[in-house]
This record gives sequence, structure tokens and C-alpha cells, in this order.
Amino acid sequence: MRVLWISLLVIFIGACKSSGPAVDKSAAYDNYSENLSTFLPNYPSYKERISQSDNLEEEVSPTSIDDQLSQLAKQEYDKRKSDPYFNGYKVLVYSGLDRKQAFDTMDNLEELFPEIKADIQYQQPRYLVKIGRYAYKVEALKYFNLVKEEFPTARIIQDRILRKEFSVPSQEEIDVEGEN
Repeated sequence: MRVLWISLLVIFIGACKSSGPAVDKSAAYDNYSENLSTFLPNYPSYKERISQSDNLEEEVSPTSIDDQLSQLAKQEYDKRKSDPYFNGYKVLVYSGLDRKQAFDTMDNLEELFPEIKADIQYQQPRYLVKIGRYAYKVEALKYFNLVKEEFPTARIIQDRILRKEFSVPSQEEIDVEGEN
């Protein structure tokens, strides 16, 4: 038994022995150098930049900035005008699997609110009954509040609206408060 303990102690001490002297590996990197200047951005000196900005202020007048902004606004308008759809809002009155209930909801809407035109849409596997075509969410709130009393599950949703179906009210139709 004593021999067993001594052999275990010798094995334990041999296992704990260090594998060799510690080597200073940092000495291997004493001559290392790396040039990253090609990857770094090159900035002009601040004095050059200040002199350039002073020259720009003299060249640009407020009217030319207004002209540039109106030109950009026209380009954006023309770009969006060519797109047949725009992002808008609709009031979703019914969404479900039951076709009969969707048509009943549409009939109830036409009966309760004859001035509101309802659309039914089928997106497999559900039927959607939507009203309105609004560019802004605030516009949809008026009809949402009317419909919400009769149809408590109604909500305002974002939708893609065909531009031909959407019409902006003219200035004569808008009732402006405070006008003399």
C-alpha cells in the first residue's frame, strides 16, 4: 500500500512539473512593422477647408438654393407621379375566413353609412372589407371613429393604393375656417 502511495505521489509531482522555461515571444515581434496609410482616409487640412467654405458662401445666393430645392421637389414629384401606387391608409372593418360574414359586413356598412364606399378583397385564405383611400393616417381617423361604434374590430391599416383611384379634393371643396 505504501508503494502505491509513493508511486501516485511521483506521478502527481511529475505531472505538475513545468514543461520547460518560459520563452519571451515578444522578442520575435521587435522588427515588425505595418503600413496602413493606404487604407486610412485622407482629410484636407482645416485651413484649406475654411478657405474653400468662405469662397462657397460668396458664390451661392439664397435664390439659387431655392431654385435647386424647387427643382429637386419637381423631380421627386415627377418620379412619384409615374408610380401607379402610393403608400396610404385604409380602415379595415372585417378580416376573416367567412365569405358570408364579409358580404354581410359590407351590406351593413352600405346600409349604416351610405356615403362610404366599401371594398371587399380576397387574400387567400381570408376576406377583407376596407373603406377609404387616405394619404395620411389623420384623414382616416374621421371614418375610423364613425365605423368603430358599429364595428368594434375595425382598425386603420397601411395599404398600397392605386393612384388613379385616389383624388385630392380641390381648394373649392375644402371648407376653411376663419375665412371672411
